[in-house]
Amino acid sequence: MNASGGSVAEVARYFFRLGVIAFGGPAAHIAIMRRDLVVRRKWLTDADFIDLLGITNLIPGPNSTEMTMHLGAARAGNRGLWIGGAAFIFPAVAIVLTFAWAYVRYGDTPTAEALLFGIQPVVLAVIVQAIWGLRTAAVKSPAALAIVGAAVALALAGVAEVWLILGSGLALLVLSVASGGRSNSPWPARARNAAAAKAITRRLRFAIVPFVAADSAGPSLAAVFLIFVKIGAVLYGSGYVLVSFLESEFVDQRGWLTQQQLLDAVAVGQFTPGPVFTTATFVGYVLEGFPGAALATAGIFLPSFLFVALTHPFIPRIRRSSWASPFLDGVNAAALALMAVVTIRLASQALDSAFQLAILGITAVVLVRFAPNSVWLILGGGAAGILYRALS
Repeated sequence: MNASGGSVAEVARYFFRLGVIAFGGPAAHIAIMRRDLVVRRKWLTDADFIDLLGITNLIPGPNSTEMTMHLGAARAGNRGLWIGGAAFIFPAVAIVLTFAWAYVRYGDTPTAEALLFGIQPVVLAVIVQAIWGLRTAAVKSPAALAIVGAAVALALAGVAEVWLILGSGLALLVLSVASGGRSNSPWPARARNAAAAKAITRRLRFAIVPFVAADSAGPSLAAVFLIFVKIGAVLYGSGYVLVSFLESEFVDQRGWLTQQQLLDAVAVGQFTPGPVFTTATFVGYVLEGFPGAALATAGIFLPSFLFVALTHPFIPRIRRSSWASPFLDGVNAAALALMAVVTIRLASQALDSAFQLAILGITAVVLVRFAPNSVWLILGGGAAGILYRALS
């Protein structure tokens, strides 16, 4: 996918602003990006957007952060990739670092329950709109629709995301082959596809080899950096999977954090805007101060930058391939299904009062009728939540 002629400054401005207001988790971030960059700014089409989303689900790391990198690259080339990702991450890192400093100094973390109380139904409405808008790009056949349904059911049953993504891609590829989808593909094209696949595998292998963390008797800057590089290089799934990795590495194996410290770190990562992976910033600060926070943050996000830089140039080739394209269609269908599952789970948690149902209804009407900038919707929801809690 070639850059579309935008500037690096434009990419930096947009993703920095997004990082400031990006509450609600990866599905909400992706929905906001789709609304802003596909619907409003026309940076790319829904078909291009869903392809990028599908690729982020195939590699480890935080999906929404990797989408900022892909979109930055699509808009402004390689520099856009690095600037877009960094601009999105920076506000969250700064906010989490402030909370970490207050936590170490005063032994407590501020809460943002009232803010999230009003924001959650807003992001739920934005996610639903994104799913509806992406449906035609992600569901191109009855087989893809069946895969979406199966993936939703399996995800709700607890099947891991990585297996759903890979299984959906393989299922649609097998169906395509069985229906004669490869019969018109000449051998030279298959040879080029195989060469491209080998090139990706070779690049990813060299990227992963250095990501090995050595044990250490106690916290050190090098150990903190290497452990977070390892986590960033192998972690698939949601923020809950990140919690499991952090507990294993820092509480169970090494005893560098207490269970309470880990819970506090996760809480800060959850209620601040931007990627949940900035939990690493909090942990790094608790262990080794400002240098630890910087290295932990760099460590957990570095693999994502490398994976996106290595895979982004191959996306157009994958889409043109008669063999790989059906696999990507299956991955895209599963990605849409996972967004739907997140919506179901968020609705079950967030919509527990008449006030939140009212916010959801108002947001849906405003989205359909006026199509405003998502920033104002999120700020309005947060203000309404704070006011409601203050008066109740």
